[in-house]
Amino acid sequence: MDADIRPAATAAPRRGTRPRVAVVGHVEWTTIAGLDQVPAAGEVIHADPLWQGPAGGGAVAAVRLAELTGGCAFFTALGDDHAGRRSRAELERRGVRVLAAARPGPTRTAVSLVDRSGERTTVTLGERLQPAAADPFDWERLASFDAVFFTAGDAAVLRRARRAGVLVVTAREFTTVRESGVRVDALVGSACDPAERCDPALLRRPPDLVVSTEGRHGGVFTRCGRPPRRYRPAHAPGPLVDTYGVGDNFAAVLTYALATGSAPAEALDLAARHGADCTARRGPFAAGPAPDRRAVRV
Repeated sequence: MDADIRPAATAAPRRGTRPRVAVVGHVEWTTIAGLDQVPAAGEVIHADPLWQGPAGGGAVAAVRLAELTGGCAFFTALGDDHAGRRSRAELERRGVRVLAAARPGPTRTAVSLVDRSGERTTVTLGERLQPAAADPFDWERLASFDAVFFTAGDAAVLRRARRAGVLVVTAREFTTVRESGVRVDALVGSACDPAERCDPALLRRPPDLVVSTEGRHGGVFTRCGRPPRRYRPAHAPGPLVDTYGVGDNFAAVLTYALATGSAPAEALDLAARHGADCTARRGPFAAGPAPDRRAVRV
């Protein structure tokens, strides 16, 4: 099958209905710690642990999509260790259905240092575990989802994810997009992160939508090669607490909005508001119990 062909069953759901969504990506068991400022070379400082849980782009997006839709399938890989088991349990408590391939190595961990300005600096520890086409999943199931957000995996998995109605990919996986040869509906990255800067003109099939976020300044989006346009920033509901997970929440909500048939400008407005909300709380997730599966929270 041509990588750009989708089944007819994946048309956007009717307005007011909840889309079926999935994430293909990675998990990092993360500790967020607060300090006055990031240490200089050779300096020893004290940091206070502020939050701990399963994070990384895949996990954060899966939780947010579960909150919005009542449930999210998460295709990932976990080590057979304490961090892997804790990650699975916490994600499932938050409404995520974890479909994890077993790996012999440890689950990746991370430490994110948040300074007094709220900016975060993250250090990952260990190899990133990601799903692969050789894993024993029913990859054909991806065709039944209205939208998939892709944060990690090989090119063959990305080709299978293209069977979904909407495919959104983090710009960190630009090389994988290029290798796969598929056309993605949206490519999302941060203009402030060198690892997320890319040139869509290098792709054989340019994305329908390219988004470059600029934090509190909003961002820029381009549709189908047209001249770039700006979208406006949203106001946070309170003082800045930390910026961890803001971009992942933004991308997850963008995925959700595009899956419901929203126009790009409308989808970006909703994503910006949810991203701004994230800056006013500690950690990437909303506080409280698992999402109410009877209602969609927008």
